[in-house]
Amino acid sequence: MNVKIEESWQNVLQDEFEKPYFKNLVSFVKDEYTSQKVYPPGSQIFSAFEKCPFEEVKVVILGQDPYHGPNQANGLAFSVSEKVRIPPSLLNIFKEIKNDLDKDMPATGNLERWAEQGVLLLNATLTVRAATAGSHQKKGWEEFTDVVVQKVNDLKEHVVFMLWGAYAQKKGAFIDESKHLVLRAAHPSPFAADRGFFGNHHFSKANKYLQEHGMQPIDW
Repeated sequence: MNVKIEESWQNVLQDEFEKPYFKNLVSFVKDEYTSQKVYPPGSQIFSAFEKCPFEEVKVVILGQDPYHGPNQANGLAFSVSEKVRIPPSLLNIFKEIKNDLDKDMPATGNLERWAEQGVLLLNATLTVRAATAGSHQKKGWEEFTDVVVQKVNDLKEHVVFMLWGAYAQKKGAFIDESKHLVLRAAHPSPFAADRGFFGNHHFSKANKYLQEHGMQPIDW
């Protein structure tokens, strides 16, 4: 199956695209975009991969679902499009960066600038029906993104995985901590951030680890 995804990821994931579950997923997603309002825009479904080629991945941040409100989702976990109000979880991420690195709050919640430095902002589910959280779960996306994480784990070394909340921690439970750095904390949502997200210092820890292994730190 010919899937329009960044070339290095195409090479890594080609076998997945031929599997029955993925063909069923594509059929489901096409039907949804035809009959429903779905986010992100179809051209941005694989933005996380387009903005961060496989060979450039240094950090993986796992999300769950895309935002399901108008104009929010842009294909990158936790990120929103330009000129869109910064959602609460992302606001808390920026607060922790301020606390950790003393960097001021950015003007935009668009995290393309992170992706272009090697941060794979990967949601477990890459599409969602408007105003209906979780509507595209258990359709095949989770199986696909599990393989993405597995490929990064198996084929790369010295990647930082940020696993925020129980869902992300379960999804990344198999990561080989003998060759990668796994950072775990509570989810940054307002319901959980006070229970272990704030004060986690993940951003400085990630940069320290990258520098120790001869890589450029991320300008968070």
